[in-house]
Amino acid sequence: MRRPPKRPEGRPPARPSGGPPSRGRTPRADKLRAEASHAEAGHAKTSRAEARGKPRAELAGKPGRPERAPPRRGRPEAERPGRGAPAEAVPEPPRPGAGAGSGAFWIYGQHAVLAALSNPRRKPRRLLVTTDAELALRERFSGPWRVTPERADRARFATFLPEDSIHQGIALLAEPLEPVALEDAIAISDGPVLLLDQVTDPRNVGAVLRGAAAFGAACVVLQDRHAPPETGALARAASGALDLVPVVREVNLSRAIAALQKAGFWVMGLAGEGKRTLAEAAPRDRRVALVLGAEDSGLRRLQRETCDELVRLPMAEGVESLNVSAAAAVALYEIVRR
Repeated sequence: MRRPPKRPEGRPPARPSGGPPSRGRTPRADKLRAEASHAEAGHAKTSRAEARGKPRAELAGKPGRPERAPPRRGRPEAERPGRGAPAEAVPEPPRPGAGAGSGAFWIYGQHAVLAALSNPRRKPRRLLVTTDAELALRERFSGPWRVTPERADRARFATFLPEDSIHQGIALLAEPLEPVALEDAIAISDGPVLLLDQVTDPRNVGAVLRGAAAFGAACVVLQDRHAPPETGALARAASGALDLVPVVREVNLSRAIAALQKAGFWVMGLAGEGKRTLAEAAPRDRRVALVLGAEDSGLRRLQRETCDELVRLPMAEGVESLNVSAAAAVALYEIVRR
């Protein structure tokens, strides 16, 4: 008889294929288990497919799925900043240029605003007043009212005027005045003419305008580039004279001097080195124009050479110069008193 091959040590005996089933298992039991496993797998696929089509609210609370935390309480999305319709807007304070042309600016103070309202060439846009300021204005101004006053408290003026503004409870938003031609200004008035050579401080220019109004000057000539534009500070310093004295702007000041000389003016430049005083040099038989330079630099060379004569103001020893507005006022007084 043939002997079976030896089995390696430690390996369990192999189960014969096609042999009888193990204890406790029958072909029918295996078939039932297979059918049950197949049905369970099909049910799981169906559940996953249905879950994909259902909203999350229906799935919350099912076993095996953690519930989502409830949304935070607070303002609805539409009311949150930057989303949906904004909350009710708070009226903004008026700004320079608001509701007017790009060059509009605020004129403030009783005298400046009264003069602006009385000037038909000035285009007003808005007028803000306190109760007391409106009463004071109505006592001095009879109309016509080209703008309706708007009541405001004093705190509101700080939102659109500089901190140091002395506004007296009144401010007018207005357009700058249209430029005036030099020939038109000297034709309207027979007073002297002032020319400012690179005077850039708006308060100095405003003070010069105030003196020009006091002594009947025909106009004040400024440069286009090296002179301040119309501002609230300039109008405040002028105390209404900005709307009383014509302001002429010229690109080339030496050409303006030549035009005045051609029109019969005797043009004198104020300079400390002048040989004669203004009182000695001022003619009595012709109109006079005065040229004043900035306090630090004085008259430039071209203006010095174009003037008919350089003159000086007599001053005590130790005083080199005067502020340009003070010098203009003294010089105008000396001319008109003759």
